[in-house]
Amino acid sequence: MRELVTEHRLNIVLALILLGGPLVAHFADEPFLVTLATRATILALAGVGLNIALGLGGLVSFGHAAFFGLGGYAVGILASHHQTYEPLMTSPFVINGTNQMLVLWLVAVLVSGLAALVIGALSLRTSGVYFIMITLAFAQMIYYFAISWPAYGGEDGLSIYVRSGFPGINTLKPLSFFLLCYAVLMLVLIGQWRMTGARFGIALQAVRQNEGRVAALGLSPYRIKLAAFVISGMVTGLAGALYADLNRFVSPSMMSWHLSGEIMVFIILGGVARLFGPVVGACLFVLFEHVFGSFTTHWQFFLGAALLAVVLFARGGFIGLVAGRTQHD
Repeated sequence: MRELVTEHRLNIVLALILLGGPLVAHFADEPFLVTLATRATILALAGVGLNIALGLGGLVSFGHAAFFGLGGYAVGILASHHQTYEPLMTSPFVINGTNQMLVLWLVAVLVSGLAALVIGALSLRTSGVYFIMITLAFAQMIYYFAISWPAYGGEDGLSIYVRSGFPGINTLKPLSFFLLCYAVLMLVLIGQWRMTGARFGIALQAVRQNEGRVAALGLSPYRIKLAAFVISGMVTGLAGALYADLNRFVSPSMMSWHLSGEIMVFIILGGVARLFGPVVGACLFVLFEHVFGSFTTHWQFFLGAALLAVVLFARGGFIGLVAGRTQHD
């Protein structure tokens, strides 16, 4: 219990640091650092999505970049049709493009959730390494489909000329957009925290530990894991939508297996099943890229060394190292 309280306090401190850093950068007239923090926040949100499946459910998915990319393309496609004033669909009914974030987020979440439902329904019939490879295979199928889709840029990607709008907020200002992304991240983290203590979260963790006992209680492990996988995909898709607006550009690289691996690295660095584990991991990833990438193109070497140190000496990641190990480790 004491370790749990310590972790809660650490989470609050980390949330304040993530909020305070960009505020200081803004008043110091360093918009680039604000944008860097925004990128870390969005990548953390993608990590939170995977952490729901991996940390709570024990589902090692190597295809979550597919949901990230689908969320991004949902924004890119609708925004491009809004820019050209061409409807996305004219029959049997008209669907126009839009640049309103609330609508774009809804579409991104629905598209990613539907994809996660289809992929999860098939992939969850397997387990272990077979599950990993099937999720990877689905992600690569979507990736190559995006490359061969010339209507929306193909391999060159698709540009978004104007950042989407949000009611009452000037999203073109770096600090305003960061605060919006930060608010989304905090709301999702609160949702995950509530879900973990709810009956569904407890059942999901029980499935991770012993599926047979859960089935003996009359519950369906398959349905529980599928629900978790869909929720996970929807959160990751929302992160992809924000990432598309941050860069004002989407491309098939958002769906590559490299990104799936990076999202998993976030979780391992910060701590698997830890609430703020993906947040810490994403911030460390962006920090390593910015600091070491400024003087060498091989900055991943230092990231790999840090990852190796965590795997060998800090199984609970950064959170576990600071707050102590718990039953999740």
